[in-house]
Amino acid sequence: MDSHPINLAVRFILELAALAIMGIWGWKQGNGWLSYILVIGIPALAAVIWGVFAVPNDPSRSGAAPVVVSGIIRLIMELIFFAFATWAFYDLGYTFICLIFGVLVIIHYIISYDRIMWLMER
Repeated sequence: MDSHPINLAVRFILELAALAIMGIWGWKQGNGWLSYILVIGIPALAAVIWGVFAVPNDPSRSGAAPVVVSGIIRLIMELIFFAFATWAFYDLGYTFICLIFGVLVIIHYIISYDRIMWLMER
C-alpha cells in the first residue's frame, strides 16, 4: 500500500477541518467559560484519540502506534471522527457544507480503498 501524497494532503486537510468544526460546535454549545472549555477540549480530545490509537506501521501515519489497535477498530474510530464532524456541520445549520464535507470524506475513503483493505486485514 502506497498512499499518494495528494491523497495524504487531502486527508490532512479533512482532519484539520473536522477539528475546526468540532471546536466551533463546542463553542456554540456552551455559555461563558463552558464555551472556552468546549472550544479547546473537544478538538483536543479528538486529536489525542486520533493520534494515540493506531495500527502499527500504518504508512498513512508516522508508523508509530502509542496504543496499538486492530485495523477495524482504527477504521471505526476514523469513521466516528468524520461522522461527528459532518453531523456538527449539520447541527450548526450548515447543511450544504455538511453535504460537501461528507461527500469529500467518502471520496477520500473510496480513493484510499487500498488502505481500507490493509486495515481490514490487520
